[in-house]
Amino acid sequence: MVAWGEVARRAERWLLPSECLVCQQPVVEPDEPLVCAGCRVQWRALPEPRCAICGEPSPLGLACRLCAQWPAGIGPVQSAVFLDDRVRPLVHRFKYLGWWRLADAFAVRMAPLLAGRPDADLVPIPLAAGRRRQRGYNQAEVLARALGRRAGWPVRPERLVRCRETPTQTRLAPEARLANLAEAFGAIPSARGVILVDDVFTTGATLVSAAGALLDAGAPQVEAITFARAEPPLVGAAARLRPLTHSRWSEEPV
Repeated sequence: MVAWGEVARRAERWLLPSECLVCQQPVVEPDEPLVCAGCRVQWRALPEPRCAICGEPSPLGLACRLCAQWPAGIGPVQSAVFLDDRVRPLVHRFKYLGWWRLADAFAVRMAPLLAGRPDADLVPIPLAAGRRRQRGYNQAEVLARALGRRAGWPVRPERLVRCRETPTQTRLAPEARLANLAEAFGAIPSARGVILVDDVFTTGATLVSAAGALLDAGAPQVEAITFARAEPPLVGAAARLRPLTHSRWSEEPV
């Protein structure tokens, strides 16, 4: 049976004219996300090989310095695309400006990353209560639910809670991010595996802190999936040498 929320979503797409949120071309099919295939294909996937734990592009695909100090039981982490000049403005709008309908397009690129993974709960990173009131939604939960619908996986946001407000991570150094998130999360006891869902992977501090709470609560393994991943410096520098096309967005901070 189709849920009423899904019926309403399909009715909205059928009744209202839809256009790609990037290039403004018509999006005709009711199940097509509101970023067209021509725009989605320009989002750069992460290259192989990658670190088997944190997903950082790695020449040998081995564990790297980024995740060398992570606790056992965390990983693998996978991200669908790089957070480059095409993707960053869309993530900014999704996260801060109410463009929650982008979640379906992001989930299209994320869903293949779930193939072959063991059965587990999709658990979004919880947002601090004040920020949730300000934005009106938790972007990670919206993304997890879009991914769950597309891939047929259970979404269990109640398994992880935010215990305290923390200053924004945006301008903190990696070490400061870890300290900022100490004991920021709590989890309900459960023996089921978890796949954490978030919009962006930057240093991994948020995922490590959340995963620690879930492992302490009995989760046997905590994996993670994000839509975008911050570019390593050399990758980002090389990408900026290529001209941008097919997008009207200027760069904005995430």
